[in-house]
Amino acid sequence: MNLFTLFVTAVGLSMDAFAVSICKGLAMKKISLKKAFIVGLWFGSFQAFMPFIGYLLGSQFKQYVEAIDHWIAFVLLALIGANMVKEALSKGEEKADDSLDVKTMLLLAVATSIDALAVGVTYAFLQVSILPAVSFIGVITFMLSAVGVKIGNVFGIKYKSKAELTGGVILILMGSKILLEHLGLLEWLPF
Repeated sequence: MNLFTLFVTAVGLSMDAFAVSICKGLAMKKISLKKAFIVGLWFGSFQAFMPFIGYLLGSQFKQYVEAIDHWIAFVLLALIGANMVKEALSKGEEKADDSLDVKTMLLLAVATSIDALAVGVTYAFLQVSILPAVSFIGVITFMLSAVGVKIGNVFGIKYKSKAELTGGVILILMGSKILLEHLGLLEWLPF
């Protein structure tokens, strides 16, 4: 997996955390660098940890599914992406909560990183160098989440659904790219 593909995947995975960070920023009367750091650290850590766990799980079953690994990667990324698109287009409103306590942040970090677990499984099938990949995903998520707190505080909920929609589309496109590459249909693309 090249750096561009990893970067795009990291951005796509971080969009749920980015959207929740916007909501956190929206709920905060006063933000600080410390609060943005806390949110970024929670989300970045879990976005790095979950694909690592997925990778370990996927590595255990790799020999059984190697012939169809590209289809598994495509289906998982497409389903995760489609779910993010569906959530972005739903009309349900989420209650803004500015709490940064451990229970709240743990639940949010797990909820926003479940998709990263599935991506980690696909990384096992694609033979990705996992430690640099999950570190990169964690750093990207950390930065976007910290910035999301500020954006939410300044601009409000306006960008939340756009972030989720963008992340969903990116993951669907990445799954399609993996499948088409394996089928030999993308050899002419530079990335």
